[in-house]
Amino acid sequence: MATGAVTGLAAEAEIARQAGLVAAAGAGTPEGTERAIRSLIEQGVPGLVSFGIAGGLAPNLASGTLIAPAAVRGLDDEAHWVDVEWHARLTRAAYAAGVSLVVGGILGAERIAASTAEKARLHAATHAIAVDLESHRVARAAERARLPFLVFRVIADTAGRDLPPAALVPLTNSGHPSVRVLGSLMAKPRQIPAVLTLARETRAALEALRRAAVALGTALRHA
Repeated sequence: MATGAVTGLAAEAEIARQAGLVAAAGAGTPEGTERAIRSLIEQGVPGLVSFGIAGGLAPNLASGTLIAPAAVRGLDDEAHWVDVEWHARLTRAAYAAGVSLVVGGILGAERIAASTAEKARLHAATHAIAVDLESHRVARAAERARLPFLVFRVIADTAGRDLPPAALVPLTNSGHPSVRVLGSLMAKPRQIPAVLTLARETRAALEALRRAAVALGTALRHA
């Protein structure tokens, strides 16, 4: 059985499948993420990967930076270490392939960190280099199921970028962008330049994730 990848976006899940993983998208909600995790565990996956884009918290990380955190932290101060041997195998493979990875800790949050001020506050409080909506849930579920887990992410929005309102519109249940984004743009058209910039950076980040995941596919699969 292939290793399971838990994502938010359907596009992230498709990239994970290209790397040889079996993937489930949770659409960025707690309920959806838990369903995605359960479905993968019920399929008998030998390990779980929290996979996809993340928001930058460390100010030195550019959009497109690949990260393989050694630990996940929740807002309640719980800490979870990824599987040490799996993580070491991934970082060795990345070094051999010339893929640059940053390994600092990631924060699992319940909602998107939308402003530069919030990102700075979270970074100062936790020292995490990035934030996402799935990793803490993957970590807790893996520990309950006694499965190894890993985190493989790419920075999309940086610590210095405020997210426009359209970026906060919930995804569809399948993990695709919602048509409600158009309503947000019509209601607040001044955000359109920021939305276009964010979309361009996110596409580039996803492409960086795809290239790295395909190159490191064997290492991303639990041995």
